[in-house]
Amino acid sequence: MYYLQDLKMEVIARHLGTSRSTVSRLIKRARETGLVEITLRPGRTRAPGLRQTIARRYGIEAYVTPVADSATEIERLDQVAITTAKLIGTWFDSDMVLGIAWGTTLAAVGRRLTPKATRGSAVVQLNGAANTRTSGIEYASDLITGFGAAFDATVHHFPVPAFFDYPETKAAMWRERSVRRVLDVQRRADIALFGVGAVGGGLPSHVYSAGYLDAEDVALLHDEGVVGDVCTVFLRADGSYEDVALNARATGPTPVELHRIPRRVCAVAGDNKVVPLRAALAAGVVTDLVVDELTAEALVEG
Repeated sequence: MYYLQDLKMEVIARHLGTSRSTVSRLIKRARETGLVEITLRPGRTRAPGLRQTIARRYGIEAYVTPVADSATEIERLDQVAITTAKLIGTWFDSDMVLGIAWGTTLAAVGRRLTPKATRGSAVVQLNGAANTRTSGIEYASDLITGFGAAFDATVHHFPVPAFFDYPETKAAMWRERSVRRVLDVQRRADIALFGVGAVGGGLPSHVYSAGYLDAEDVALLHDEGVVGDVCTVFLRADGSYEDVALNARATGPTPVELHRIPRRVCAVAGDNKVVPLRAALAAGVVTDLVVDELTAEALVEG
């Protein structure tokens, strides 16, 4: 009545036999629960053209969020987070599995989720989180739990380090039943949600700023031509990753493993993410890209 028939609250109240304040509360609750969504149509923006160019060039779906040329990196990230949260809320439903790779961008998305009740659904952590300086587990656990709470979904944490010290340790752990159980849930994911990690510049990617790598590891990545990562699996500019030494110790899914997931959503914001984003696109891990307008422009012009 309020949004489609354009009736005033007083008229709606009389029709329903209730008070105006009750109608106001119902309308507010409808927005808060996602029953009603408000969409703004911006004026002059390059976003539609950029979306078409990216979709045509890379063979993916692109969602370009309009931002002002003067927008800060934090503002750009927030706009991408808002759009990503809405899309995930639309796509994720009952009896589905959502895979989440923790990180700075995903934390921003988690803060923008609108609650949506589902049944028989699950949220699973895609890569380990423990590191040598701080546990790292609480950070990832809170992020994954937040997604689960938003969708009333069962949560599956991944109780392993982000990187093992030795490839042999990873191989042994991958034989453990508790780890294999989570890996099985990952393989059944309908949607994977991740960002791209950048080695430097702009807002630091969590994997490079929170004690997951030591100085020797970072130096080795530079020597091997690594430009960033997806799910803590490191990529070169051309999308290659198989012979990067550190990947033998990484716990995230490889591009080949990600390919098995039907919808793979990548959320990106910031100038420093352009090069690793190109690497992720070259590796073919993205089916749906959410990106801010300025980053999209740098992507197509580079």
